[in-house]
Amino acid sequence: MKKKVLLMGKSGSGKTSMRSIIFANYVARDTTRLGATIDVEHSHVRFLGNLVLNLWDCGGQESFMQQYCTQQPDNIFRNVEVLIYVFDVESQELERDVHYYQSCLEALLHNSPEAKIFCLVHKMDLLAEDQRDLVFKVREGDLIGLSKPGNVTCFRTSIWDETLYKAWSSIVTMLIPNVAALENSLTHFANVIEADEVLLFEKATFLVISHCQSKKNRDSHRFEKVSNIIKQFKLSCSKLGAKFQSMEVRNNAFAAFIDTFTSNTYVMVVMSDPTLPSEATLVNIRNARKYFEELENPNNIAMNHHNHKYH
Repeated sequence: MKKKVLLMGKSGSGKTSMRSIIFANYVARDTTRLGATIDVEHSHVRFLGNLVLNLWDCGGQESFMQQYCTQQPDNIFRNVEVLIYVFDVESQELERDVHYYQSCLEALLHNSPEAKIFCLVHKMDLLAEDQRDLVFKVREGDLIGLSKPGNVTCFRTSIWDETLYKAWSSIVTMLIPNVAALENSLTHFANVIEADEVLLFEKATFLVISHCQSKKNRDSHRFEKVSNIIKQFKLSCSKLGAKFQSMEVRNNAFAAFIDTFTSNTYVMVVMSDPTLPSEATLVNIRNARKYFEELENPNNIAMNHHNHKYH
């Protein structure tokens, strides 16, 4: 199943850097050596096994931007599932940025009226911390107004922290065909084993594709922090030639288990009773694997929970 995703925005706004971090295992400091994208760079990213993201990274130089919208709007904007438009928060040419965004939007609404639209207000790390909320709120309000009659979802992002993972997790989740069934099954699994939280990560990117929690936590960014940390840990393992399979983290308040789950995912289970033996949780994870493997294969979505037992 192929889904076309357009990544657009002015040259230097950070599109290729974020793509390289999420999909090509770059770390933030490596992205300084990336050059400008010339015209359109196509990449096919396999996600969750059977979903292929057909990613069009569109160069943002002025000549290309004009060309996309005037000379080849059919080619660029046809059959698009998602447009991700990146704005550099410190851009000195806001008026021009807005002009190109609206031209792209017009071409998109004409050729792919059903496409979902996301705007990333990027490089937020360049602003003083106490200004970020306000600046983002203002930008978000402007972009929602400019995008009408289309609906836009805005995220603030930086390659230096977990916000990039939060944005891309949300975007990619919308492309997963059976995500509702996945969420329901994960909630059911968490209830049966009495877990505080269960998170499902996509294997290659470590983006969070599904999660459930039984109680509210103070840190709303922790999923993305976790995926960021574990992805770096996994990369360190592969550099050493070791294979990352699973890990366990415990303190006197909780126990967290991260384990290979299906062929395309890792699972993280958080239990607030640290006295529970590890083996009990690991057996439950093992027993749930088969069901989630089937769920990932859309032909078997009709199967229901009751055919499968967790301990």
